[in-house]
Amino acid sequence: MTTPTNADDGWAIDVGLMGRKGEEGDGAMLRTMFSYGLTEDLQVSWSLPVVFSSAAFAPARMTGMMPGSGDFEAIGAWRFHRQATGVGTRFESTAYAGAIIPGPQRGAGMARDLKRAPGTYTAVSTGMASRSHYAWGGVGYTRFFESEGDRRANVFSYSAVWGYRPPPLQKEYPHWDWRLFVEMTGERSQGIRRDGLDMPETRGHQIFLGPATLGIYKNYAIEGGIQFPVYRDIGARLQRETFRLAINFTYFP
Repeated sequence: MTTPTNADDGWAIDVGLMGRKGEEGDGAMLRTMFSYGLTEDLQVSWSLPVVFSSAAFAPARMTGMMPGSGDFEAIGAWRFHRQATGVGTRFESTAYAGAIIPGPQRGAGMARDLKRAPGTYTAVSTGMASRSHYAWGGVGYTRFFESEGDRRANVFSYSAVWGYRPPPLQKEYPHWDWRLFVEMTGERSQGIRRDGLDMPETRGHQIFLGPATLGIYKNYAIEGGIQFPVYRDIGARLQRETFRLAINFTYFP
C-alpha cells in the first residue's frame, strides 16, 4: 500500500503475475489493471484476473491495488494530504474505496462451493518519499456480503514498506533507475460462513516479509518481490504457504 496517484489526465496499464507456493499445492494468476488520473490527487482503476491454478490458501490481498483472487475490482484513490518537507521530499496520505464483483473462476477448497456475493475494499496509506528513501504504511479491509447464508472470509490487511534508492543507481533515461525495498504484509481473515454458520478452522492470521525491487526506464517500469512467512496462525482447513511472489510490468505514457 503506497500513496502516489497518477498525474492529471495520466493513465497506466499494469500486468501483474502473482504466485503462492504451498506445502500441498500452488496458486498462480495474472491480473491486468488500467488506472486513470481524474486529477493530480484523484484516480480510478479497474482490474481483472486470469487464474491459472489455485489452492486452499488463507485469503490474501497480495498487492495494495490488486487482490489475489479471481474477482473483478474497481477502486477509487484520493490523495487527501500532501506536504513538501524538503527539496524532493514529500509526506502524503491516500484513501482507497472500491467494489469487488465475483469473477467466473472460483477458488479452491471450501470456498469453491460457496454462493458468492459482491464485496467492498477500503484502505488508507500514509508515508514519506524522497530522492533516496521511501517509507509507507497502510491498512485495508475487504468485506463480502452474504448470499443465502454463505459468505467468503472478510480480510483485514496491513503493510509496511521501506525503500532505498542507492546513489549509483539514481540514473535518468537512457539508463534504468532502480529502487530496493523491504516489504512486510499481514492478513487476518475472519473465516468462512456457510448456510448461516461460521465454519471452524477457516480463520487465519499471517505475516510475510521479503525483498522487492523497482526499475523505471523512460515510460516503462518493472517490479518484483518475494516474501516468506514470519508468523502464521491458520486453521486446519487452510493450506500453509512456503513463499509468495509477484512480478508487475507497467506502461505509463
